[in-house]
Amino acid sequence: MSKVGLFSVGLDTYWEQFDSLLDNLNGYHREIRKKMEQPGVEVIDAGMVDNRDKAAAAIDLFNRNQVELIFLFVSTYALSSTILPIALQVKRPFVILNLQPVESIGYDEFNALGDYAKKTGLWLEHCQACAIPEISCVLNKAAVRYEIITGFLQEKSVWDEIESWLNAVKVVKALQGNNMGIIGHYYGGMLDVYTDLTRQSTTFGTHFDIIEMCELKRIRDLVSAQEIKQKVDEFNHLFDVDTSCSQTEIERAATTSVALDHLVEAHHLKSLAYYYEGQPGNDYENIVTSLIAGNTLLTGKNIPVAGEYEIKNAHAMKILSELGAGGSFSEFYLMDFKENIIFLGHDGPAHFHIADGPVRLVPLPVYHGKPGKGLSIQMSVKKGPVTILSVVENNNELFLLVAEGESVPGPVLQIGNTNSRYRFPGDIREFINRWSKQGPSHHCAIGTGHLSRSIEKIAFLLNIRMINISE
Repeated sequence: MSKVGLFSVGLDTYWEQFDSLLDNLNGYHREIRKKMEQPGVEVIDAGMVDNRDKAAAAIDLFNRNQVELIFLFVSTYALSSTILPIALQVKRPFVILNLQPVESIGYDEFNALGDYAKKTGLWLEHCQACAIPEISCVLNKAAVRYEIITGFLQEKSVWDEIESWLNAVKVVKALQGNNMGIIGHYYGGMLDVYTDLTRQSTTFGTHFDIIEMCELKRIRDLVSAQEIKQKVDEFNHLFDVDTSCSQTEIERAATTSVALDHLVEAHHLKSLAYYYEGQPGNDYENIVTSLIAGNTLLTGKNIPVAGEYEIKNAHAMKILSELGAGGSFSEFYLMDFKENIIFLGHDGPAHFHIADGPVRLVPLPVYHGKPGKGLSIQMSVKKGPVTILSVVENNNELFLLVAEGESVPGPVLQIGNTNSRYRFPGDIREFINRWSKQGPSHHCAIGTGHLSRSIEKIAFLLNIRMINISE
């Protein structure tokens, strides 16, 4: 469960001066809290903070509950000295809600009130913008990170933004609880994929569980005939199993898939990265050449699996998966300069929930660049808006690299891999150059929808950069 703090800020001097002002402001606060409450998020509500004593109580409340983000509703003018202690002592970023009650105040009705006290009280109910520069000034000087949402209470874009922040908090919480299994070793010479596990952990909060291949083999040796049958049934339910797949290959992949399920359960894994080769014909080669189907099932169940020991891309896949956008393992495949499109795909694992049409399970006589043969996934991503995401590691930092585009119709390569046709803004020559010069590995994750605004918020909460090259 993610926890976010919420408090309103005001000036207690006003309450005795203007009848109903405090009641009305508290009503807006309750409306905001009610709309923020949703599955997976607990709102820790400190109410109206209008003096230093109430600020101290809010500090205690937020720290006891370990909130991950603080929403500050600027209900009227308020002193920045009321806010600063919370910012300094809770040490969490802020989202400042600069939200008027209405889109426009109705000037004729306002001026017809006659009573200056009534008019001033009503104005103070709508003067949220008055305090925003002061609050920003002080938070800047205190080096407190914050963002501002400006609008009115019933404005859809306001609530879309708040929803996006709440989703970002949930994704970051999932990353911090992400137990990533890593099995095997890097693909020799694939230098762009190599990464610093300590930096990955300190950035995302991930725990890495280093798992030996012999453990997976031991589990696989104990798989029962009944479990294999149930897994074959699952394959037939979720995949379009090609008639040229031999029963031996299907059962081999099913056995490994069952073993993977047991491994995930035993280690409480939330994601996985792997690569192995093994000597020709030995037990480990038998395992690694039969992983793709089972890893695809795990990926579609929010346990993303990245091949080629691509730990950075497992994080990218996890982010997109937690956003409900899929997160399929991909790399650049082919450019079509006549149609200004670029193909992305991979030999698996795939994310079957974002497939356009059937997800085919097909036999490959050879895995290109890898040993052995076995079953593979062939599918395309559904048509419409997409986002590609890469976790980039340079000499000094990790950051998120994003591009938004479209999955478009047309012929794809029927080679027993996932691949789809994508169009990104501008010329594909410029696109691939700009993407590559940011220094990502050659892998990326692909998800459905335009997600840069959500990913930007995730990056903010992680205190890392996001670069969107499609802007």
